Amino acid sequence: MTGQIKGISSMATRQGLAELAESYEGRTGRRVAIEAVGGVEAARRVRAGEPTDVVVLASNVMERLEAEGHLVPESRADVARSGIAVAVRAGAPRPSLENGEAVKQAILDARRICYSTGPSGDHLKRLWEQWGITEAASQRALQAPPGVPVGALVAQGDADLGFQQLSELLHLPGIDIIGPLPPEVQAVTVFAAGVASTSSQPDAARAFVAYLASPETEAAKRRHGMEPA
Repeated sequence: MTGQIKGISSMATRQGLAELAESYEGRTGRRVAIEAVGGVEAARRVRAGEPTDVVVLASNVMERLEAEGHLVPESRADVARSGIAVAVRAGAPRPSLENGEAVKQAILDARRICYSTGPSGDHLKRLWEQWGITEAASQRALQAPPGVPVGALVAQGDADLGFQQLSELLHLPGIDIIGPLPPEVQAVTVFAAGVASTSSQPDAARAFVAYLASPETEAAKRRHGMEPA
């Protein structure tokens, strides 16, 4: 057996992947170490040719990486889906998320809101534009630095409302998750895994990707705020 499988992922799948890497080692004896960083930074490092075996990022990013030659062709597999949730500081008043209009009003009523550099942040900015509140929302918006959980900034009082993937808000101390965005304004991100072109052990990497997409991983994904893809 060769060395451990190395991987890189965005923060959204960090906790789920940590559990699945541990369970994979228990099943196979093969160690897996996945580094979680901001999604933009992860894609930059893959494009720079950093040696790794497995990449786990939003599926649209993975499609581009494969087209650019950074992933082994046809090694991609969708592994999880994650929606956007909203959090407040623990014990703080909870605004209504009944519908899109309520979410818009909650944003306008907040002293400061926080969002991420990832897909959830991009979606939130599209909603502002759709609602015609980009200028008003931008004035009270705080973008969490890459790799910093939105929930951590909400917990320390830097923002009244935090918007991020549910998987990134779960298990964080000092916040209350008040719910997902309502269906009419929700956006679900699909995350995919694939074998990096720089992998020195592509067969082992492909086996781990297959495990991530397998039915036996579904319960772990749900524990960490995601649904199987």
